[in-house]
Amino acid sequence: MARKNYPEEFKRDAVALYRDTEGATITVIAAELGVSEATLSAWCKAAGVSIRRCRSASAAAASPGCETAEQELARLRAENKALRATQARLSTERDILRLGGEIFRRGEELVSRFQFVADHLHAFEVKWLYALVEVARSSFYAWLAGADGRAAREAADQVLAERIRVVHDEDNTYGAPRITAELNDGVPDGERVNHKRVARVMRSHGIAGYRRRRRVKTTVADPADQKVPDLLNRDFTATQINTRYVGDITYLPLATGGNLYLATVIDCCSRRVAGWAIAEHMRTELVADALHAATALRGSLAGAVFHADHGSQYTSKDFARLCKALGVTQSMGGVGSSADNALAESFNATLKREVLQDRSCWPDAASCRREVFGWLARYNTKRRHSRCRHSSPATYERNLTTTTLPEAA
Repeated sequence: MARKNYPEEFKRDAVALYRDTEGATITVIAAELGVSEATLSAWCKAAGVSIRRCRSASAAAASPGCETAEQELARLRAENKALRATQARLSTERDILRLGGEIFRRGEELVSRFQFVADHLHAFEVKWLYALVEVARSSFYAWLAGADGRAAREAADQVLAERIRVVHDEDNTYGAPRITAELNDGVPDGERVNHKRVARVMRSHGIAGYRRRRRVKTTVADPADQKVPDLLNRDFTATQINTRYVGDITYLPLATGGNLYLATVIDCCSRRVAGWAIAEHMRTELVADALHAATALRGSLAGAVFHADHGSQYTSKDFARLCKALGVTQSMGGVGSSADNALAESFNATLKREVLQDRSCWPDAASCRREVFGWLARYNTKRRHSRCRHSSPATYERNLTTTTLPEAA
């Protein structure tokens, strides 16, 4: 397909070639340059170069004396010169295309094409680079003039990347939002960093929070026991601490082939794990121990709602008696619906993903208890939570308590 746009340098060189080649015709020069006769004629007229007229080839054949030996020699020299010019042009284009193959094949962004031109300015004629890479001359030089600014931004991004690595090395489960909160903690407004910039720098340096998704069903329903209404209706929020809790049991797989089991009591307001218990069984004592631990932390659970699934431990009469003795109102989601206890399910998935990461199980019970205990302690006191405005649950509770204290008389 013929090109529609040609560089001005190309047009001037084409006109000069026709003007300076004795005996050359528009037809010959246009054919050698790969343009139409009308296009070359228009360029010549625009440059004020007159068009030489010649009889057709059939007329020349009918009149043997039409072309003298000198004219034939001049024409052949002109054709040879045009062929050499075309060969040089095609060779240059071939070399440019070979070097920029990756850019042209993948359709690289404009910045990459600018960089390609800058890298080969001294190897090829600039006009060919502009034409083949398809960049405007003014745009390229504007990009070139901004080199100092780009270098400064790249240096600043490198410094930020090192700060990000420090946070990420401490906890490799952190993604851009939590790392941004960590970097901005206690920093004046003028020095805070935007989360979009953090995400961009992490992406360019290959830094990412750990991700793993697993779905495991551990609830064993006991339809024979008492029925409890759903008081939360999938609303896992609360305006005050110690008013709404959710709980669940999750299994902790061991390399020995057995499991440990973790029961939790999570505050819906601050997402704090107010109580937990780990055991080698899933009997009612496990969930009762977790509720006792929450009572010890809060001092009292009287008036609070505790929401769980229809596992046999939570529907047992012993657990109902314990809740009544502690002044806790029971709530339960629908049978077989994990969404009705989504907060606890999500917490269990987060714990396993961040503690196990690429492992499938813990090597032994002692390691499991130690690692889970350490993570739960860090979860409550240091790990930033999006629900808590990217502060830890314990910090969120302290700030909430401070803002809700009555003013002194």
